[in-house]
Amino acid sequence: MKLLIDVGNTSLKAVLWHNEQSQPADINNLPWLKITEVIYARVGRSDLLNDILTQAASNNITCFEAKVSKTLGDLICAYEHVGNLGIDRWLALIAGFKLYPNKAFIVVDAGTATTIDVLNCEGLHLGGWILPGLDLMTSSLTQNTQGVFDDGKTPFTNELGKNTPNGLKNGALVATIGAIGQAKLHLNVQKADQAVQIIFAGGYGSLLQQQFEGSIFDSLLVMKGLNYWRELSKTA
Repeated sequence: MKLLIDVGNTSLKAVLWHNEQSQPADINNLPWLKITEVIYARVGRSDLLNDILTQAASNNITCFEAKVSKTLGDLICAYEHVGNLGIDRWLALIAGFKLYPNKAFIVVDAGTATTIDVLNCEGLHLGGWILPGLDLMTSSLTQNTQGVFDDGKTPFTNELGKNTPNGLKNGALVATIGAIGQAKLHLNVQKADQAVQIIFAGGYGSLLQQQFEGSIFDSLLVMKGLNYWRELSKTA
């Protein structure tokens, strides 16, 4: 059994992984006698992660930190300086690459920031974008402009706004939808006849997925990427 840990901008998430199945991990009551290795990724510091790694070491369990590399199997990173690509973005690409072999896809991870990454059917990462997340986009406007406000209850919808909170929320949503549409155009320019799969993850992933027919939402995408990263690293 593997313990998979993803330390994001605002939280730590963990699952137990066994036989391609996941189950929630109780950080305060981990089954150390059953865990064979710990695989983790982090975008920042975490005292909780450090505590878990200390516990793992005391139980003689090997820990592996996922890192971005220029290549991993047939997957190729677009960044010249690979260390500048967020590990969560790389893991999402790895997961998509394994789940949808020989298929072009776009990964959208909608959290504090919304990241959009594009991979062609040969496994070449073409690059991507980093946008403010939906909440960050709206809060930056309410904090830095006169007369723009959010009432705290208006939802994000894909329609024209007819009041200020409505216009604010919907503007953020359609701006993000538009960016995803532009990502599709970049793939179509490269190869017009290839089918494109769009994969969503993150807190607002489910909301965005509803805007694109045939797309999927995978709440465990980064965790799957952690597991696949470990598998592919063994043969690298």
